[in-house]
Amino acid sequence: METAGVVVCGAGIGGIAAAHELAVVGGVSDVVIVDDRPPLTVTSDKSTECYRDWWPQPAMAALMGRSITRLEELAEATGNAFAMNRNGYAYVTATAEGAAALAASAERTATLGSGPLRVHGGESGDPAWPETPWEKLDTTLRGADLTLDPATVRARFPFIAADAQAMLHARRCGWVSAQQLGMVLLERAREAGVRLVHGRLVDVERDGAGVSGVRLAGGAVERIATRRVVAAPGPGLPEVLRLAGLELPVFSELHAKVTFDDVLGVLPRHLPLVIWNDPVTLEWSDEERRDLEADPALAFLLGPLPPAVHFRPEGGEGSRKLLLLWAFDAAPVPVVDEPVFAPWLAEVVVRGVARMVPGFAVYLERMRRPFVDGGYYTKVGDNRPLVGPTELPGFHLLAGLSGYGIMVAMGAAELLAAHLAGTPPAWARDVAPERFADAAYVARLAAGAAGAGQL
Repeated sequence: METAGVVVCGAGIGGIAAAHELAVVGGVSDVVIVDDRPPLTVTSDKSTECYRDWWPQPAMAALMGRSITRLEELAEATGNAFAMNRNGYAYVTATAEGAAALAASAERTATLGSGPLRVHGGESGDPAWPETPWEKLDTTLRGADLTLDPATVRARFPFIAADAQAMLHARRCGWVSAQQLGMVLLERAREAGVRLVHGRLVDVERDGAGVSGVRLAGGAVERIATRRVVAAPGPGLPEVLRLAGLELPVFSELHAKVTFDDVLGVLPRHLPLVIWNDPVTLEWSDEERRDLEADPALAFLLGPLPPAVHFRPEGGEGSRKLLLLWAFDAAPVPVVDEPVFAPWLAEVVVRGVARMVPGFAVYLERMRRPFVDGGYYTKVGDNRPLVGPTELPGFHLLAGLSGYGIMVAMGAAELLAAHLAGTPPAWARDVAPERFADAAYVARLAAGAAGAGQL
């Protein structure tokens, strides 16, 4: 048996950020991370590695804004050891309704602390469109640039579909090296005394005062006595909740990431993450359409598919690689150790990108076999995280990080530490597990209202 001041369950980016925050920033002694897998695996090594400070929900805007500030501070302190850039996110739409919605959402979001909204109408009196070096970190770049002028969209993105009408370029956004970020946090945590213990969590022990310890299997340590547990188990959250005797409406989606070689140079390198904001109806030949109609499992590919097919460059100046992503089928699924992706998935994603970038259709005839992997988005219905104490005294969550674990980890860890110190900010309840004790909130969520428009 061992003892610990705090046991962090999970060595993904969330757990490592929590341990770093407690030990390095907070000076908490005797922090132990337990996991039966190597650090920064499972989902932390399958990230798109992006971040954005552009959220239309107030608590998420506050949390993400703070998290990105912490990332910027760490980048400065380490000589940008994890290659944080400020390449941005660009949202594009091809409909008048989409343009109006993009403008309305941008105006709301700009009031929540992400920075000013600059509107460009294609006129001589427009504000300057900020230009910054690609793959660099300019911490002064904030806000967003909106144009509802199709000519301006095409001038900036000549490769985009001719019917594109509007674009929003959110600027305090970009990507990082997730593995390097995780290793920086882990190394600093270990220097501050954090220990890694190999083992699978098999029980959360309780007594009249709350948590009393954890039991492990598969390693040299069988029990750790502690009064404070931080659960950051990624897709293992449902099982950890069961061990703690807790219930929350958690589910997981499997999201694929296609690593693609743009060998023909269809797309330039100096781009932000580019997102098509509209639903997509794919083009099929008559023969392909007949084949899909005959297969009940694939017939859905004939109809409109969800918005948000997106891509970004990967690998720097000399690379031709792109990351292509599209959650066109995000139904909840069971979590398995080695997820399997459909053999046709990459082709469907390429077809989706070709709707946004017509020149990309050349790869439907000349496509090399892309690499497909991915991980789980473990989440609750409002798609906000679960950070803070639970009804079991001493048992805290840093979980439900969905598809934004890399960008939120440092802010969520800081928020967790504030909960432990008894000083959480006023907005913390909006991302705390306790919100699911509110029957009215749960009812609104079930009706589809609570998380509407959050992302």
